[in-house]
Amino acid sequence: MKKYGLIGKSLSHSFSKAFFTSKFLQNKIQASYENIELGTIGLIENLFQENYCGFNVTIPYKEKILPYLDEIDDVAKDIGAVNVVRIKNGKTCGYNTDAFGFHQSIKPFLTNKHERAIIFGTGGASKAIEYVLKKLGVNVIFISRTPEGDNQFGYDEVNENMLKACRLIINCTPVGTFPNIKECINIPFSELTEHHLVIDLIYNPVKTLFLKKAEENNAMILNGESMLKHQALKSWEIWNG
Repeated sequence: MKKYGLIGKSLSHSFSKAFFTSKFLQNKIQASYENIELGTIGLIENLFQENYCGFNVTIPYKEKILPYLDEIDDVAKDIGAVNVVRIKNGKTCGYNTDAFGFHQSIKPFLTNKHERAIIFGTGGASKAIEYVLKKLGVNVIFISRTPEGDNQFGYDEVNENMLKACRLIINCTPVGTFPNIKECINIPFSELTEHHLVIDLIYNPVKTLFLKKAEENNAMILNGESMLKHQALKSWEIWNG
């Protein structure tokens, strides 16, 4: 039986185990999928010695895993983050399917009104989102707790002018994830309009407080479930390619 797993730090909310377990049962695939919580990324070296065929990688290890891999796919190199590892003939190779998943999920919603975007967070997921948006010609600014550079700003700097200029808003942070469903990034929601597309990569809960407040102010909203399904299926392609 082939073994796969999800590497992260806190995985009780994870979608991946249920998704792949269901896929294996429905398609009569002889395989298992486990949640693997690591206290530190250094423990991954021992994990690579076990009999796994591949992994998904989530917060906070999408960037930290890079030095531990034998090879890195060109797209993952460009993004600077890995969320899929394939193990073949004892070699580990890193890929990024977040970019593919995000691109597929926003296709039906993106219009010429979405020329500029605000991304909350600067971790591995945000790097994949930036990669996709740049390919689509969308200008991006980041909101960070520790802003660096010309296109990063602090949370207290998000104002009505930013929201008027940027009609695409994406939360790439874990703020509002179950069980902390009452947490919410504070922005001037009243400045949102029907021309705004607000995306939260969180999928549990289905509608975060961030999305609820955006919807109350007429914005179109999208959670992370579609992106996750697309990237998970792409992971399976890579493991079996």
